[in-house]
Amino acid sequence: MIAEGLDDSRDVPDSDFYKQQAKSLFKNLSMGQNEASRMSVETGPYIFHYIIEGHVCYLTMCDRSYPKKLAFQYLEDLKNEFERVNRSQIETAARPYAFIKFDTFIQKTKKLYQDTGTQRNISKLSDELYEVHQIMTRNVQDVLGVGEKLDQVSQMSSRLTSESRIYVDKARDLNRQALIRKWAPVAIVIGVVSLLFWVKNKIW
Repeated sequence: MIAEGLDDSRDVPDSDFYKQQAKSLFKNLSMGQNEASRMSVETGPYIFHYIIEGHVCYLTMCDRSYPKKLAFQYLEDLKNEFERVNRSQIETAARPYAFIKFDTFIQKTKKLYQDTGTQRNISKLSDELYEVHQIMTRNVQDVLGVGEKLDQVSQMSSRLTSESRIYVDKARDLNRQALIRKWAPVAIVIGVVSLLFWVKNKIW
């Protein structure tokens, strides 16, 4: 997370649950588990919309009834301004919330989009320059489930790698023990013969 709007989710039931979902989405998206650069993700009575561009993810959560076109236009406005102001610093961001000052623009822009009945937003809804019909909509469990499955595969791979090392070590020990059992009697016989030969020489 490099920037975030001020928390105004007091009227959202289970807001902590949806915040956790948003964090899980960010985690999955940062691992490249969804190739779509624009997507809508349904969750309960709400829907997440996101844009990924220039290695930055812009995400918002709206009521399902909020126009998809306005949601993505809002994200486009955030993206354009963020790139304009911070483009040269994005790759060098080394700490969480490095661009927290961008919250001022987030809050100002959000107010412009909250009322869908304003003349400004009605004009945007009728503007055919920005269409969203092709943007995929998926369920949050489907999206997060992919990440969980990949995590499980990764864990299984790590476990198999660890177990294979243990197997190799055990196989090496068994081979060593087999060699000892095979050659130990011969070594003992040679040792006894050598000892007798040495004793005989001493006597003579």
